[in-house]
Amino acid sequence: MTPEMILTMIVLVFVIILFIFEWVRVDVVGIIMMVMLPLIGLVSPTEAFVGLSSNAVCSIIAVIIIGAGLDKTGVMNKVAGPIIKLAGSSEKKVITLISGTVGIISSMMQNIGAAALFLPAAQRIAKRMGVPISRILMPMGFCAIIGGTITLVGASPTILLNDLMVLGGEKLEPFGLFTQTPIGICLLSSAIIYFLLFGKLVLPAAEGEADQGVTAMLMDEYQGLENIYELHIPETFTNPKTLKELAVRANFLVTVVAIYDSSKKQKNMVPRSMDLISPNDRIAVVGKEKKVRRLADEYGWIIKDGVDVLAEDLAPTNAGMAETVVSPRSELIGKTMSEVNFKEQYSVNPVALFTGQKIIYSGLTHLRLKMGDTLLLHGPWERFHILRNKPLPRALTFATTLEGEIMRPKKAKLAIVWLAVALTQIIFFKIQLSVALMSGALGMIITGVLSVDEAYYAVDWMTVFLLAGLIPLGMAFEKTGTAAYIAKFVLGMLGQPSPIVLLGAVGVMTSFFTLVVSNVGATVLLVPLCMNMAVMAGGDPRMAALVVGLSASNTFVLPTHQVNALIMRPGGYRTVDYAKAGVIMTVLFLVVELTILYFFYGIQ
Repeated sequence: MTPEMILTMIVLVFVIILFIFEWVRVDVVGIIMMVMLPLIGLVSPTEAFVGLSSNAVCSIIAVIIIGAGLDKTGVMNKVAGPIIKLAGSSEKKVITLISGTVGIISSMMQNIGAAALFLPAAQRIAKRMGVPISRILMPMGFCAIIGGTITLVGASPTILLNDLMVLGGEKLEPFGLFTQTPIGICLLSSAIIYFLLFGKLVLPAAEGEADQGVTAMLMDEYQGLENIYELHIPETFTNPKTLKELAVRANFLVTVVAIYDSSKKQKNMVPRSMDLISPNDRIAVVGKEKKVRRLADEYGWIIKDGVDVLAEDLAPTNAGMAETVVSPRSELIGKTMSEVNFKEQYSVNPVALFTGQKIIYSGLTHLRLKMGDTLLLHGPWERFHILRNKPLPRALTFATTLEGEIMRPKKAKLAIVWLAVALTQIIFFKIQLSVALMSGALGMIITGVLSVDEAYYAVDWMTVFLLAGLIPLGMAFEKTGTAAYIAKFVLGMLGQPSPIVLLGAVGVMTSFFTLVVSNVGATVLLVPLCMNMAVMAGGDPRMAALVVGLSASNTFVLPTHQVNALIMRPGGYRTVDYAKAGVIMTVLFLVVELTILYFFYGIQ
């Protein structure tokens, strides 16, 4: 082992530790690699930043923009409507059609986007049919993840493959858009069949509160959330006090969502605990009617017949409730809302928090948030749309539909045309993936499907910098001979495996790595290694790379994937539920993948 190999191994261990313990965000890990690798001499300065202009990174940016265009024009909603009607009242039809459709859609757009699109509809169907929501959401989520294996542009790991397939300084023959499609279709079909046959055995029984969906639980526990009451503060209230001193939320379980300051003629739509309530002011609250009346009686306030002074701002067309989930990579994890100045930063009012099977209404700003916690918020629809359209990773994922969205249905045909233009170039004219996809994305911007600012907002810049930083690490692996060295060591342990057995080992190794590091990280680290293993064993290095790219989506055992985190609370799932259903799904994924490779790709 050379000094360069030892240094590369040290860097690898360092990266894995950063991924596991999350001392810094994953995109920062990528930037660290871009700076560190040339400084220690493992790659040249030019090679360190080549990832930013790589085919893979540009392709991912373009795919996200195209997906955003399809969503913005309502194309995806038009697809969802007929599917939901066709499902009827059959539980098996609902599972099959929703899961299958989400899987197909996620082959061309972000899987988190496909899952989020169908989440509210799935909740409504489950409630209408009396079907446990847990029987629908996990199959839908798993199929959204698997859908990324259907095409080369369905998931970040497979988009990366063509850039990573370098051996001895030479690029291998690239994969086509549909090279992996038979495998992906079979994986999606097997997942649906698995849940149809064994869903009732591997999914929670879904009795009690967990299955109602978080919003339903909150509404049941905290009746009146949909109603807004306006209270007049009479002149007899001679001693002005702050909301904190009045303890409106703590003592009455009532949330103040707006204040009208009569002296300044100003409206405050995001009240803080230190805001003063004075005579002749008006406040708007949400809460149980009897609690609101108790509050009014306690302080001698007058409940108006309807919302008056604040009527326009709080009209259902302008403001309302939204259910949000703390995202896996959220900046809120481990922090309290007061620490991040939640109201100042997001300009919405927290109403309730669902965490650890408990619903909390008081002291929300002092509780440390965890991944998967659900926050019920009240605020202007416009503000919620701004939050939802922020660049990824978003602090909060919306689990309910938002009203008042600015859609462009008239541009739907243009969005479909530009998607077709991109795919036509890839399939028939063999145009490079990044060029073809970027032309489709550019067409959407030029023709007004999306504004350029909306395109920028849609892009997951965190993934972009993670990829750009890890690509030079993969180059260092290959360049220093470290990949070949580890491959030789692993093969020494395996003996003389047949190609299919070798690919099985590659699949198992990738599936494990994906549980502890990101799927992108696992792909970049393992593709050079596994291609070297294949060459030494007399196998096809391209097939080894393909198995790594596909198996990077084999992540079902833990709720660490964004899609799994999104459906966790609405489905009432616990970590053990993912383990129970996910272990079998993981094994099934590997078996189906290797079987199709054996029979249809000639891997013996």
